[in-house]
Amino acid sequence: MQKFYKVFLVVFIVFIAINLYALDWQTDLLSEDNLKFVFSIASAVLGLILLFVLDTWSRIGAKK
Repeated sequence: MQKFYKVFLVVFIVFIAINLYALDWQTDLLSEDNLKFVFSIASAVLGLILLFVLDTWSRIGAKK
């Protein structure tokens, strides 16, 4: 994994960790107060998936 991808991997994991910490676990997960954190976690997870897809594509392109 290139350094560029590793930096974004750390950034996305930190975003997920901060938002999991900020969630109010006593209320409903989809309540109005928690919804902004849930959307942020979902976008960070999508970023992680995209990161691994791009890393895989770069490895495939480098072999040819």
